[in-house]
Amino acid sequence: MSASLTTRRALAAVLAAGALIGAAAMPAAADGHGHGRDNGRNHGRDHVRDHDHGRDNGRDNGRDNGRDQGRGRDHGRDHGRDNGRDNGRDHRAPSSIAIGEVQNEDGMRGDRFGRALNREWVEVKNTGRHAVNLRGYTLTDEQGNRYRFPDFRLDGRSSVKVHTGQGRNTRHDLYQDRRRQVWDDSDTATLRDDRGNIIDTESWGRRGHHHRNG
Repeated sequence: MSASLTTRRALAAVLAAGALIGAAAMPAAADGHGHGRDNGRNHGRDHVRDHDHGRDNGRDNGRDNGRDQGRGRDHGRDHGRDNGRDNGRDHRAPSSIAIGEVQNEDGMRGDRFGRALNREWVEVKNTGRHAVNLRGYTLTDEQGNRYRFPDFRLDGRSSVKVHTGQGRNTRHDLYQDRRRQVWDDSDTATLRDDRGNIIDTESWGRRGHHHRNG
């Protein structure tokens, strides 16, 4: 046998062995490629799920935060209202309305129809610069007789006399329309605002005159 024939046979054997090895390796490579495709799909699905989960969490957190902020606003509003009411009660500004002079007539208890009742009066003055509506204010004595002011605007730096008897109301004179004396020789006039708060008192009689504002 010649050397060239031996060489050709050896080369053919080597090529055949290479073909067998390549055929055996192809399924494994194909399997690896398929496995990679599957892993890619699964990873993609997991990524979508994670994205959706994050989006849902974001929506839920947004809703919850919105609710919590809404509750916070409501709580702040209510707290503000409560504080406003409490401050209004506990920290009232000093009133410019006060009792001025008082005139009571002696011996008029039996004078039911005489004009002398109008010589008995209590002066109410506005010491401030701005007008004040006295509607709902009350003036009382120690026996509980009460006069409620009508819709009356008292200008700043001015006063009005509240007479016991009957008459026509004007800017400077108001009338209780009573037929009996109200103020005794020893008595206390108490002035309250439209909420019932005492803003001034004036006492006179055996202990002399005593004035207390507020």
